[in-house]
Amino acid sequence: MSYPRENLAPGEEIVLHRHPHWKCLIGPFLLFLVITAVAGVLAGMISGSELGSTTTMVLLIVVGVAWVLGFIWYFLRPLISWKSTHFVLTDRRVIFRNGIVTRSGIDIPIRRINTVEFRHGLIDRLLRTGTLIIESASDDPLSFDDIPQVERVHALLYHEVLDINEDEDELPGDENTRFDEGVGR
Repeated sequence: MSYPRENLAPGEEIVLHRHPHWKCLIGPFLLFLVITAVAGVLAGMISGSELGSTTTMVLLIVVGVAWVLGFIWYFLRPLISWKSTHFVLTDRRVIFRNGIVTRSGIDIPIRRINTVEFRHGLIDRLLRTGTLIIESASDDPLSFDDIPQVERVHALLYHEVLDINEDEDELPGDENTRFDEGVGR
């Protein structure tokens, strides 16, 4: 699921688009494997028991329904949530959207960003992921967890912030800016 182009302003270009790192799916998937193993063992025990055929069928249906619920909750839901979470860097703003049924999001204009930092521990460094922290002009710092290749994202975002700040320094009609840089007119 790519980020919809119709949500961008005219002329706005995507610099980077990321979903969270796949490591956020490990816990739910492991739990789903445990549920599958338990359901298999229970189904085997029920089938091998000497219960009546009706009781056996009802218990197998209960185990099957529990497994389907586990599949939906611990396999499909995290996968859809992961796929519907977007971290997008454009040439004008940082966009973060998440949620399946209830969507939420935040847009941070590049011009308002003061500080960009990242954090990642040993495991995150091995997996090439981490937390990106963005501080804007009037808001508390915002943390974005599980950003793949967080150092690259940090560098790209910092580069975009510098480009915007350099563009602001070279305002049209400012005679000294280009002349002092040796470009001349």
